[in-house]
Amino acid sequence: MSASRRSGTTDELGPDGPGPEGPDGPEGSGGGSDLLAALLDGMDAALCAFDADGVVTHWNREAERILGWTAAEAVGRHGFAGWAVRPADAEEVEGRLLSAMRAPGRQVHEFALLTKDGGRVLVRTQSAAVRGPDGKPAGVYCAFSEVHAQIDLERSIALSEALFEDASWGVVLVDADLRPAVVNAHAARSLGIGRTSVLGRPLGELLGQGVEELESALTHVLAEGAPPAPAEIWVGVRTPDGEKRRCWRCGFVRLASPLAEEPVPLGVGWLFQDVTEAKQSEQEASLLRFRTNQLHRAARAAAECEDPAEAAVVHLDFALAGFADHAVIDRVAGGALADGEASGPVRLVRVAATPSGGPGPSLPAGAAGLPVRYGEGHPALQCVDRAGSVRASVGTVSGERAREWAVARQWPPDVVHALCAVLRSRGRTLGVVTFLRGSGRSQFERTDAVYAEDVAVRIAAALDLAGLAGESR
Repeated sequence: MSASRRSGTTDELGPDGPGPEGPDGPEGSGGGSDLLAALLDGMDAALCAFDADGVVTHWNREAERILGWTAAEAVGRHGFAGWAVRPADAEEVEGRLLSAMRAPGRQVHEFALLTKDGGRVLVRTQSAAVRGPDGKPAGVYCAFSEVHAQIDLERSIALSEALFEDASWGVVLVDADLRPAVVNAHAARSLGIGRTSVLGRPLGELLGQGVEELESALTHVLAEGAPPAPAEIWVGVRTPDGEKRRCWRCGFVRLASPLAEEPVPLGVGWLFQDVTEAKQSEQEASLLRFRTNQLHRAARAAAECEDPAEAAVVHLDFALAGFADHAVIDRVAGGALADGEASGPVRLVRVAATPSGGPGPSLPAGAAGLPVRYGEGHPALQCVDRAGSVRASVGTVSGERAREWAVARQWPPDVVHALCAVLRSRGRTLGVVTFLRGSGRSQFERTDAVYAEDVAVRIAAALDLAGLAGESR
């Protein structure tokens, strides 16, 4: 415990003396000494004090822990000479410490002290003058800590400041109520809002998609601790141009107070990095590999078909996997159509279609050769007219209107997206292949049109070969 030259701890620096009502009276040193002892021993930093003559008057538990000298052994000694510093360094160390009595503010020094067992410890000290009632220096107090501990603290503080100012990834401190408490500049830019505007707001006001998943992760970290690996979360960021979908790779750490006896959660440190472009590239590469494999498998399966028309249906079935819910093949009535030959409305005859009631292989259709009742402006007719792909979607309408839209175009009632690719072979238009998606899928993109065109080339070649075979008979 802390000690003094007289009774364990003094409540002032300088010579001992009784209070107005005696050494143990209400205004004496007894109560003040106990309070001062408790304060000094509760400090995280080592502390010692010297009177004006350089005699040690105070020595707390942390000083004892670092150097091994007890308060009883330290208090009353003159300076550090002969016990806490090497004789060769004693004069310099004492001079630097006591110089704080003549200097304004605090003085910071680094020097080596000796432990009780003879070891050396490099410490960083902060010393300042203690003044008496008359304003004159009455001594010096010196707080010190091991240099490596001080450096660790400074590094922690520097790291925190760097994370919240210069980090190239988002850093957010979320409190126990799952509301942002501190946000760095990068995170604020990612959220599309100012740093101060974010604070204290529910995550649901900042993000659209992915809020539930993010809040679940934060709640888990508060209860169980940090997960073993980063998590990738897709979120919807609200912007003036609408909600943008982003993929954030997130790391989480639970924050606990270092001052509590038991860990008290202060919140969660949430670090994230935008990996949308990399994730999209990865998904596109994976999708491209799958579709390339499907084309390869379809080509091998079609090569075993004796009937070219059957081979066209095989290509259609392989293309559907992971791409569309339904598909139909329509052929130009009256044979292939050369560019510029159409003198009137084009009519299409159904060649094959997937079953609309459930999964299964495509079935041949249109044995009677009757044209499909496509109205003017139908996407399939536009596709033939343009000799290029056409995409169509029902848009945002009620379920009943969506069913009416699909049925009016001679498609299954659950269709909401369509992609028509022209069937071309030997410079002529043979027909159209139409891929259809239900409401559970996204609308067709440009990359989907490229894939559909690849499939259409193979279907067209098979249908052209089927036509040649029929003519030869």
